[in-house]
Amino acid sequence: MKFRITYTILFLTIQSLFAQVEFKTKISKNKLGLNQRLRVEFTINKQGGDNFTPPSFRGFDVVGGPSQSVNQSWINGKSNYSQSYTYIISPIKKGNLRIQSAKIEYEGKTLKSNAVTVAVVDPIELPKDPNDPDYIANQNVHLETLVSNENPFVGEGIYVEYRLYFSHNVAISDFDFKELPQYEGFWNQDIKLDQISLKNGKYQGEDYRYFSIKKSVLIPQKSGNLSLEPIKTDLIIGVPTGRGDFFGNPITRNIRKSFRTFKKTIKVKPLPLTGKPANFIGAVGDFKLEVGTSKTALKANESAQLKVKVSGRGNLKLFEIPSIKTPKELEVYTPEHRENLKTTARGIKGLRGEVYDQYTIVPAYKGKYKIPSVSFSYFNPKEKKYHSLVSDEVIVSVLEGKELPTNSDRILGNEGVQKQKVVASRNSFRYVQTKTQFVASMEEGFFQSKRYYLFLILPLLLIPIVMFVGKKQKQRANDLMGNRIRKADKLARKYLSQAKKELGKKEAFYIALEKALHNYLKAKLQVEASDISKDKIVKILGEKGVFPGVVSDFIQVLDDCDFARYAPVTDVMMNEEFDKAKEIIAKLDKQL
Repeated sequence: MKFRITYTILFLTIQSLFAQVEFKTKISKNKLGLNQRLRVEFTINKQGGDNFTPPSFRGFDVVGGPSQSVNQSWINGKSNYSQSYTYIISPIKKGNLRIQSAKIEYEGKTLKSNAVTVAVVDPIELPKDPNDPDYIANQNVHLETLVSNENPFVGEGIYVEYRLYFSHNVAISDFDFKELPQYEGFWNQDIKLDQISLKNGKYQGEDYRYFSIKKSVLIPQKSGNLSLEPIKTDLIIGVPTGRGDFFGNPITRNIRKSFRTFKKTIKVKPLPLTGKPANFIGAVGDFKLEVGTSKTALKANESAQLKVKVSGRGNLKLFEIPSIKTPKELEVYTPEHRENLKTTARGIKGLRGEVYDQYTIVPAYKGKYKIPSVSFSYFNPKEKKYHSLVSDEVIVSVLEGKELPTNSDRILGNEGVQKQKVVASRNSFRYVQTKTQFVASMEEGFFQSKRYYLFLILPLLLIPIVMFVGKKQKQRANDLMGNRIRKADKLARKYLSQAKKELGKKEAFYIALEKALHNYLKAKLQVEASDISKDKIVKILGEKGVFPGVVSDFIQVLDDCDFARYAPVTDVMMNEEFDKAKEIIAKLDKQL
């Protein structure tokens, strides 16, 4: 009987001890407006909780936390203990949002808190307490998106600026981007911001200060409604507390607050079909066409450079330069593509500068050669019409060298040789000797000479060498993976040759590196230049079965090229970027 009583007491004691361990979720309110915040507290009432894991907070932004606190007290000899983890969260959408369970380990077991549901309704009017920091920040700080043209044509550049306006009542000490737009459907180029430039301006008719936190030039790649996703930034704002110090100066308090722009819709118009030239290849802007040579007179086998250049403002990186046709007597090498472009705060119409292809031509025969004119068409969005440009013909005079062979010479295979008649005469054979005289030679004979024995032994020495070389060549031919790597490495060196020449010159190097990556994709995937956007690259490479990691590395190199042009870069960093690009091309080539 005593044993039963003791066992029952012990069982109830242990059960009550376990029942006393509680891990709960508490929230400051069950219903809130979209523009309000919520405090969430996860509390365990026993000491020893470890490895706390919060929920994902799906549907909310975490504004603050976690902050940890411990409470312990003794009341009438009874100990009370609580350990809490507190978050401040803000909803990003309306509806019944569920906060899932948090987890914590206690004495080797994993405990879960209770899940809670919060009703999020339309934004409500905030209390207009002049001393409330949130109210002061909302009334005095505004993040705006400014777009130069919300209804551009396909290929027409627009200028996007994100401005932060703040009144003289508050101060901004720091900002940090939390979300950046992806610009889906646009080619984009960020504009370098050397430093924060504070200016005075108007916001909704009132005096404000402002500065630009981000500027970009965007070129739409397709027609229709394209969205500029919101940009979100966290700010450190100094707000007045309504109190003053001993000398009467206002006391300020720094708070951290997030601001987000509204989504903007850009309505992109398609290019008109009326008047569209047959040779139009997507150039949009205002351009000039020039074709010229470094020499107009040269000798046979002497080289000259022929340049086809397009200059002006517009989508200069997104179309192909027209190619030339030369007479077959002129040897023409693959052109070298060069770009000299600038993107500034005035780049509303896109990029400005020049792009050109430079050909090396080498004549083989003397004569005059005509290089036909080339044509180039573009659409001017300001005038809303197409223009066609035609270059002048180029004449190359070759002053010295072999004569151009005639048709009969080509048929007989005697190019450049004139046939002559053979004239017989009675003296034609007068120098033929009819008598001979033997004269003994004192020179050493070839037989049994040093040369004789050398030539006799040489084949025996060459046989093992030939066998060794043949064996190595056979091994190399059977090494399929090695051959792939060598082929890919050779291809990478080919496309990256210009970038290697520019090592040490920051801007020229990164322009050449970016162009090499684009040229590789255009050659490998057979796509037009106008299709080479980052989104398009990811889509095409994904369809080709390229591993996502390789695709992301490729995009990362392109992003590095854009960023590094405007950031301090050392020669070591450029060499590392070059090696990375070479490795990426090799990986892509093996997978494609």
